[in-house]
Amino acid sequence: METMRVVVTGTVGAGKSTFVRTFSQTPVVDTERKATDETSLLKKKTTVAFDFGTRALGRDIELQVYGTPGQSRFDFMWDLLIRRAHAYILLVAANRSNSFNDARDILTFMNQRVQVPMIIGMTCMDLPGALGQEHILFGLGYMNDKHRPPIVAVNPNDRTSVFEALMVLMAHQIFHGDSSKLHPGTITGSNQPNSPNSRSTYQWPKRQLS
Repeated sequence: METMRVVVTGTVGAGKSTFVRTFSQTPVVDTERKATDETSLLKKKTTVAFDFGTRALGRDIELQVYGTPGQSRFDFMWDLLIRRAHAYILLVAANRSNSFNDARDILTFMNQRVQVPMIIGMTCMDLPGALGQEHILFGLGYMNDKHRPPIVAVNPNDRTSVFEALMVLMAHQIFHGDSSKLHPGTITGSNQPNSPNSRSTYQWPKRQLS
C-alpha cells in the first residue's frame, strides 16, 4: 500500500487537532497537554509534538495526516514533520487578524525547507470578526492574484468540509504537476527564494480521487 503524508499546520487555535480527529478513521495519536502560557487564553490544551491520524483511500493508498504544534517554540517539530510530507495545509483563523503575521512566519518556515503542494484553509468563518479571503491572502503576503495557492473555507468539525479541503489539495497538484515525482520533503537548498509561491512537481496518484 502506498503512503501519502499531509501536514496540517497553522497558528494556535486554528483547528489543526480537530481537523486530524475529524479526518481519521483510526484512533488519533495526540500529544495535547495543559496550556500554561498565553495559549491558555484561547484553549485549555495545546499540542506539543504532533497529532496523527490515518485513513485508507481504497485498497492501495493510505493517507496519513499530521497536525503540528502552533507555537513557534516547537518549530523543531515543524521541521521534522514537513521534511517527510508530500503536501501541507496552512489553517488560518479568519477571525483573528492578529495571528496572520504568525501564520505568515509558519508559511515562510515551511517553504524555506521544502517545496511541496500547499493550500490555505480559512477556519472560524462563522465567528464574529471573520475576514474574507482577500484580507487573509494579503495578510499572508500574497499581494496580488499571481501564483496564489488555492484558499478554501474549512470547518474542522465537519467531515465533509475536511475531505473537500483535501480534495482541493490533490486536484491542485494533479492540475499543476508534471510527470516528475519528488520524494517527500524535497529540500529547497539555501539558495532558493523564500517566497511562499514556490511550486512543487509532485504528482498525486489519480486513483486517489476515485
